[in-house]
Amino acid sequence: MPAAAGEWRLLDAAGISAALSARVLRYDDGSTQNFFRDGRSLREAADGTRWGRWWAEGDRLCQLWPPSVTPDCMTVEARRIDLRFTAPDGEVRIARYVDL
Repeated sequence: MPAAAGEWRLLDAAGISAALSARVLRYDDGSTQNFFRDGRSLREAADGTRWGRWWAEGDRLCQLWPPSVTPDCMTVEARRIDLRFTAPDGEVRIARYVDL
């Protein structure tokens, strides 16, 4: 049964790829993140710019931000033009498309 228009909808791996590929998001803190089709990611925030990688794996978004060698993976939910990212420790971040 599909989620109602105002409810968060959990994305699977294909949904994550479709939601993020070639898109730009703005987070609550004002930072932005570009998700390039080729798996590169560019995050721009008050403390600077960082390049990393992103991919969908096992119905989670995984990101690797050098110099770390351990990816951060989280679930992704969608509601209209907003996305909610939930880390394994329960931390939640909300982002909105800015390229619409």
